[in-house]
Amino acid sequence: MKILQVNKFHYPRGGADIYYLDLSENLRKLGHEVANFSMQHPLNLPSKWSKYFVSRVSFNENIWKYIWKIPGRLLYSLEAKRKFAAIIADFKPDIIHCHNIYHQLSPSILSAAKKAKIPVIIHLHDYALICPNHSLFTNNQICERCLSGNYWHCVNNKCVKNSRLASLLAAIELYLHNKIFNIYQKNTDIFISPSEFLKNLFISNKWPQNKFRVVANSFRQNLTSSKSGIKEDYFLYFGRLSQEKGVDLAIKALDLAPNLKLKIVGRGPAEDALKIMAKDNKNIEFIGWQDGAVLGDLISKAKAVLIPSRWLENFPLNALESISLGTPVIASNIGGLPEIINNTNGALVKVDDSKELTEVMMSIVTGSLSWTRENVKLSAEKYTPENNLQKVLKIYEDILRVK
Repeated sequence: MKILQVNKFHYPRGGADIYYLDLSENLRKLGHEVANFSMQHPLNLPSKWSKYFVSRVSFNENIWKYIWKIPGRLLYSLEAKRKFAAIIADFKPDIIHCHNIYHQLSPSILSAAKKAKIPVIIHLHDYALICPNHSLFTNNQICERCLSGNYWHCVNNKCVKNSRLASLLAAIELYLHNKIFNIYQKNTDIFISPSEFLKNLFISNKWPQNKFRVVANSFRQNLTSSKSGIKEDYFLYFGRLSQEKGVDLAIKALDLAPNLKLKIVGRGPAEDALKIMAKDNKNIEFIGWQDGAVLGDLISKAKAVLIPSRWLENFPLNALESISLGTPVIASNIGGLPEIINNTNGALVKVDDSKELTEVMMSIVTGSLSWTRENVKLSAEKYTPENNLQKVLKIYEDILRVK
């Protein structure tokens, strides 16, 4: 099978990019031919197809250097369409699998795919196709006002970078793509959703139900558990340090039970504020960003991993990685988290409730709430990379069978 994998970044910048790169490599290992289409960037991994990559544009750094390109990339890029048509003509794919294409690539590439009569899959890694700021979270709270299709709420609330201009461009982008040209729905054969929650969110807002398939995310295999298998006397948060992640709730939970210990792993915009908040608590330790064996060791030795999010988590990797290493998770009962966490591998708590979070943590310390490492690991077996790959391949085969 010849598969064209498409993503705006060709280096491991975030979860979606890592998934795209891993999937490309795993498909090659099975003997499939894989080409990649992306954007030029100094951090890109080597690719024989890079001559077709679109020129770089950035929305975060040296923005004035790229300002003349930004409207086209947001709305409809003729450069991307032309280069995508060229790689299709060269590679002649059987199927096109798109990941995050908005902004840096634009959905103009879907028109080129349609013209070439190549079936297209879009993998939904976030809320970008239905929410102008991609998160359904603004002004420190969940926001679903734009789900009705009235994207001007984004402008009124300055949801993108706290800028009315940036919010206006994002609103125009979704009006053009969803309301006027309906470009994603018309030019996509299948949307892959990592969770039932995300799928239902789209369908409830009038996206075509028959085009959705659910393929759960998988955990990474580069994290290894502690050889000793012995739990230590701390709880762990790892991930982005930002307001929507609810790390402040974990800190407040320790204020209610001073004997508890918490390690915080990660970086993010709320880091300084969180450190100030925790400065008087000697049982809270900030460790910075970690990965690989170091992170795996921290996860496997923790009594439990905390995911006290106050936004609509989709199908987060930190939950999957924790249970894959046999560590239970205490998570907010929100978004796609209840599809992963249940009483076999952790506990769900009310959103924004540090008191209930403390109570569950204390129950673990006292032993009134417990899980075996083996049972927690067992709950993660359906989230292996192998299972994920086989389900994606089944979708490819189903599409080509009816082509």
